[in-house]
Amino acid sequence: MDTTFNQNNGQPEEVVAVRKNGDGDIVELKLTSGRVVDYKTAQSMVKNNEIQHLNVFKGRDHEEHLRSDPDGRKDNNLDNLPTF
Repeated sequence: MDTTFNQNNGQPEEVVAVRKNGDGDIVELKLTSGRVVDYKTAQSMVKNNEIQHLNVFKGRDHEEHLRSDPDGRKDNNLDNLPTF
């Protein structure tokens, strides 16, 4: 069982910042607990309802990607979050 999930009183984490590579692709995500996870780990966590406000979708490239749940806001989209 993931201890990060338990540290948040059973509530899923949220992404507070992202790290991008030289191409501008998100490679790591920083969570509300301060934990940093790589992109693939974040995808698994989203599928397990351990990170909220994100979803996993299959892109035109047939690969799985993360995106923010649609809520009409742009400031909380992954690409617009602060970097670390």
